[in-house]
Formats: sequence, C-alpha cells, structure tokens
Amino acid sequence: MSKVRLPQLPVRAAEAHKGDFGRVFVIAGSRGMVGAGCLAAKAALRSGAGLVTLAVPASVWDVAATKLTCVMTAGFADTPGGAFAESAFEPLMERSGRADVVALGPGLGREVETGRLVRKLAEKLEPPLVIDADGLFHLSGRLDRLKGRKSSTVVTPHPGEMANLIGSDTAEVQADRVGTAKNVAREYHVVCVLKGAGTVVSDGRRTYVNTTGNPGMATGGTGDVLTGVIAGLIGQGLSAFDASVLGVYLHGLAGDLAAEHFGVHGLIASDVLDYLPAPQDVEELAGCQKSHSEDPDLSGDEESCPVSTGRPDSAPENACSPDYRGRILLPINRD
Repeated sequence: MSKVRLPQLPVRAAEAHKGDFGRVFVIAGSRGMVGAGCLAAKAALRSGAGLVTLAVPASVWDVAATKLTCVMTAGFADTPGGAFAESAFEPLMERSGRADVVALGPGLGREVETGRLVRKLAEKLEPPLVIDADGLFHLSGRLDRLKGRKSSTVVTPHPGEMANLIGSDTAEVQADRVGTAKNVAREYHVVCVLKGAGTVVSDGRRTYVNTTGNPGMATGGTGDVLTGVIAGLIGQGLSAFDASVLGVYLHGLAGDLAAEHFGVHGLIASDVLDYLPAPQDVEELAGCQKSHSEDPDLSGDEESCPVSTGRPDSAPENACSPDYRGRILLPINRD
C-alpha cells in the first residue's frame, strides 16, 4: 500500500481572529429535517471554521436557533410544506456573497419548488460550493449546470445518489467506483466524493481512496457531518480537492474512534461529530510519507493511492491509531 501525506492546515498565529478561518454558509434543512443542517453546521465549526451561519426555511428558524449555540442562524422564505421557496433565491444569493464557501443540500426536502431554487443556486452561487443529499437529488440528470461555475464545486454522493445523477444504477456504480468518480469529476469540472466503504475522492486527475471508517457510519446524518467538515476546511483555505481528501479521512477516523466506544451497532451521526479529531494533528495519525506536491497524480497503483492509517499490522481492520486513541477515552459533551 502506498502512502501519501495528507493535506495540512497552517499553524494558527497567536494574534489570529475568527475572520481568519473562514465564513461558512450552510443552506440546509426543512420541516422534519432541521437536524441535517444542524449537523453540517456544527461539523464546519468542529473542522475549524471561524464563523458558520445556517440558513433554514423561516418556519423552522426557531428550531434551528434553539439547537445551535455557536452557529448563527437565518430564516428565509418557505413553502407551505416548510421547505425553501424559490423566492428565497435573491436573499440567499446576497447572504452567500459574504461567505468563503457554501454548503448546499442536507435536509432540503424534495419539493418541486425547492428543486428550482437549488438548480438556480448551483449555477449562480459565487463562492466554492459543496453539494450533498437533496441538493444532489435536485440535480439528477442536470449536472451539466455545474460546468459553468467559476469557483470550485464538490459533490458528495453515495452510490445511489451517484446512480441517479448520471442515469445509471447502483450496481454499475459500485462495480467501478474509482472510474465513476473520475469520469464525473472530469466531465462536470467538479471534485467528486463518492461515499461508501473506501470513499473515493477525485478531481479527474488525482484520485484518493480513503481507508478510515466502519459500517457503523451507515446511519442517517453522517453524510451531513462530512459535508460540513469539507466546507469548513475549504473555508480555511484548502483547495476543494485537499479539503475533500482531509475531510473524508478525518470523518472516517472520527467514526472509528466513536465505534470503539459505542460499537458499530449503536453509532449515530452526532457521535462522529463529537469525535472529530483536530485537523492539525492528522499528519501524526496517518504515518504519511509522500506529499501531494511530490506525487501530484496520487497514483500508487495507477488508479488510487490509499493513505496509511498508521495502524500496526496486528490491529483490527477498523482500529484507530493507538497513539491518538489514548488521548480521547470518552466522548465530549458538546451541546
């Protein structure tokens, strides 16, 4: 197995302030799915973002504000069903202009009107954009709308969402995960994060296959956490590809740490959020050897280059780094 050096965030200066570490704008949630937006927003903070705002439909604004202490919230025009209305477009565009990155999709719901809004936003938003969940649903068969974007775009589908996006089926996607991710990245000018066991990250030129994570993460909300992590890292200055590589590694490692405490059957998305390791510590955890700049194609076997997890040969497949594991014994209450 080849090794690569994971992307790193710079050391924070002593005189730094919150504005130095990115403004993340999360457009997410609807009636009955506010939690998705809350998970994404909190994950952006946990990944190191300086300021995070969660935009939700007006009818659930109070719910989001009650659930979140460290995240700013804002309400926008909504439909009778409690989802974003198309009339929210201009206010959302104005507010997103103040952000360094936008996350779009978790818990938006599948109303037709919301879909029209999502497609307009995906084309017109100016900051870097991370699209997940219902955001991807509303772009099914319409990924070409992303080709004209001037800033970077990350799409984070699971295999079923990927199949819908490209008019395929899940079995075909799973049969060639690396090839599918690379083709989507190349054709639509995006960074593609194809989730699942061995999450694949590709920008069409470089490809990374993740080695962290476990089956306990197959539970609602873990993808929303990943969306927030990637957005938070982009907000701190990482490129879309580097943020995606580091994000999926940290996300999977958090799942491994949480699984050691809760087991794979009882794991829930908020556990992954609570166990997110500090991004600046990840080089120590990974036991890396090559840097991206030294190996720009990231191709240890022509197609992909898994990052070593730093596990001893005798460790269970989903064990985390022993050195790191010893530093967190219990989950932290982060309400």
